[in-house]
Amino acid sequence: MIFIRHRQLIYSLCFSLLFFSCQQTLVPSARLRPDTDIKVDASIPVNLLAEAMIAPYRQQLEQRMNEVLGYSAQELKKVSGGESALGNFVADVQMAQVLPLYQKPIDISLMTTGGLRASIPQGAVTLSNIFELSPFENQLVVVTLPGTTMQKLFEHGAQYKNLIMKNASFTIRNGKAENISINGKPLQPGRSYTLVMSDYLANGGDDLFFLKEATHVEPTGILVREALIRHIKQLTAQKKPIEAHVDGRMKVQ
Repeated sequence: MIFIRHRQLIYSLCFSLLFFSCQQTLVPSARLRPDTDIKVDASIPVNLLAEAMIAPYRQQLEQRMNEVLGYSAQELKKVSGGESALGNFVADVQMAQVLPLYQKPIDISLMTTGGLRASIPQGAVTLSNIFELSPFENQLVVVTLPGTTMQKLFEHGAQYKNLIMKNASFTIRNGKAENISINGKPLQPGRSYTLVMSDYLANGGDDLFFLKEATHVEPTGILVREALIRHIKQLTAQKKPIEAHVDGRMKVQ
């Protein structure tokens, strides 16, 4: 009898272990009840204490963002699927601001239309305008690319019409890149080229994944936005306005 009772106890324990081992692990999850949803709109009364705490910081921020950096001779608009004066201006600025830091030749300045988030207005250009144009914390880097990768870059540009460059030009015909020129010379697949661009693009952003074929990447320590701010301030110090033009860097036929 004792043996039977022990055996029954063992069977009971085994069944319990088997039963609980088959159960799914319960994982708690946070979830708001439907009746706790709060609609955030103008009907919510102002918290005067919070407003009083925020007011000095808001005032400082608004004063900073309303600082006039310079003046633009014309409105520089973002254009999708083609060359724009705005894109040319930013590409030119990247080159102009990085060259003195890099102190070595750079073949091309590269960016894409996706990096332009707003226009530059005609007249006074404020710090806020530049933050709207370039809101990302993207750092400029100088990358070295094989000529074969450069060919991929221009073919991508011919397909998506989103490349913005300085010191390079090409023609798009039937979705293909033709008459590729870098510093006034035809692209040479057998040599390497240096390009200044954002680290976002260098890491394959905007579907430029082939840019990760770079043989060398060197950070500059300057953000795209910082380069724009510096450049505009320099123009202002020289009593020059912001000016840019479409000059045939990307022709579509």
